Amino acid sequence: MATDNRQGAAHPQSGAFVSGAIHNPAEPRHFMRVRPIARRIRIYRDGAILADSARALRLLEVGRDLYDPAVYIPREDVTAMLRQKEQTTHCPLKGDAVYFDLVDDNGAPILRDIAWSYATPLPHADILAGFISFYPDKVSIEESPL
Repeated sequence: MATDNRQGAAHPQSGAFVSGAIHNPAEPRHFMRVRPIARRIRIYRDGAILADSARALRLLEVGRDLYDPAVYIPREDVTAMLRQKEQTTHCPLKGDAVYFDLVDDNGAPILRDIAWSYATPLPHADILAGFISFYPDKVSIEESPL
C-alpha cells in the first residue's frame, strides 16, 4: 500500500486520504486544504487597513476538530507595523508558528497577538512560507471582487 503523505494516497490505518489535501505524515486524520482566494482581501482594525491583497490563501484544517477557515496574506501585502514576539508553538502539520503584536510608529504595542505566521513551514506545508494570518476575532476581514 502507498504511504505518500500528501494527496490521494492510501494509508494502512485510515483508508483513502482526502483528495487535494495536505496530510500530517504522523496522523493522516489531521489534514488541511489550502486554496487561492480569487477575491480581494482587506484586513482592518478600528477602521485602519492592515493588509490588502489579491493573492491571499484560505486554509481549511481538520484535526481534533473542524477548525474555522484561516486567511493567509502575503507578507509584502501587509502594511501594518507588526513586531514578532519570542513566543512560538509547534503544529505537526504546518511547523513552528511565530506570533506578532500590532505596534505604533514608535514600536509601542497597540494590540498583542494579532497575527501569526509559519516562517519556515514543514516541507509539505511550504505553500504557507511568506504568509501571515490575522486572528479573525481581532480584525475585520473584507472580501470583494477583484
